[in-house]
Amino acid sequence: MMSSTPILLVGGSGIVGRWAARFLRAAHPSVPLLIGGRDLVKAEQAAAEAGEAQGVALDLAADDLGLGERPVSAVAVLFTDERTAALRFAQARGVPHLSISPGINEMAPEVAAYIHRPQAAPVVLGTEWLVGATTVPTLEFAKAFGRVHDITIGALLDEQDAFGPAAEADLERQTKTMPAALARRNGRYVWRAGDEAKATFRAVDGTEMAAVAFSPYDVVGLANATGAPNVQFHLALGVSSTRRRGEPLSTEILIELTGEDPAGRPLRTRHAVVHPAGQMPLTGLGVAMVLERLLGLDGKPSTPAGLYFPYQLLDPTAYLARLAQIGGKVSTLP
Repeated sequence: MMSSTPILLVGGSGIVGRWAARFLRAAHPSVPLLIGGRDLVKAEQAAAEAGEAQGVALDLAADDLGLGERPVSAVAVLFTDERTAALRFAQARGVPHLSISPGINEMAPEVAAYIHRPQAAPVVLGTEWLVGATTVPTLEFAKAFGRVHDITIGALLDEQDAFGPAAEADLERQTKTMPAALARRNGRYVWRAGDEAKATFRAVDGTEMAAVAFSPYDVVGLANATGAPNVQFHLALGVSSTRRRGEPLSTEILIELTGEDPAGRPLRTRHAVVHPAGQMPLTGLGVAMVLERLLGLDGKPSTPAGLYFPYQLLDPTAYLARLAQIGGKVSTLP
């Protein structure tokens, strides 16, 4: 399917929005985009960079977001929409909605909006770590197991990585103002706070990093997808392995699985997902590919109404191929 109705990127003039627009434009040169934001000048600048795009000023206090009757084919929200205005707008128009900012204990407004209008449109709860860069590879690695007992994710953000204002606000809110992080332990969901939330993990180069418990949707998504009774996610902010050896910064995701192979023998694997340009290209890629799947831009039927996590929409083979294409690397670690 190739639509002449534009995709609306709310907050599209930010770093993630620019990456998402770049990847959408590269894969689908003629798909029109609306780059929406509070600052019309910035939105128009980002639209000019993307091509086949128009910048628009949005009003999240208005039912129509300030767009009047202008049609859109999908809505992606790239910052925290505390009013859920864009979701209600998308449901009213019957078009897909993706958001990537609300934390796991902020999901109620979006879930409630979906429950009240479940047939209106597909709604994607997109706050997985880097929108699929963690979940999709983890589920691929899990295929080697007959049973997964433990999933431990370590995400390393380089302290010099690019943070737009929205991303910085999200990280600040989710790591400091949310007092606890969700994990699964012996089949039970528990909240980790205080000393319980402190952790360490080894970076790609083996350096031990001080980390804190964090709970993007990966925790509940991977627990349900694999049945693993123990799932935890740790976040570290520091120096990435590449920068420690004198190269440019990178972002790292460390994925450790333990359990049994199909024959019942003990099995442990450890992998890394790394991108040399940091976190934002991976996030932008996930946004672009989820939008492609929602609208059927990948040549398959568009996604029906429903409530989804990104990994449920992303084809692993296609995702991993695009990841490699944009410079991401997946490696096996000892």
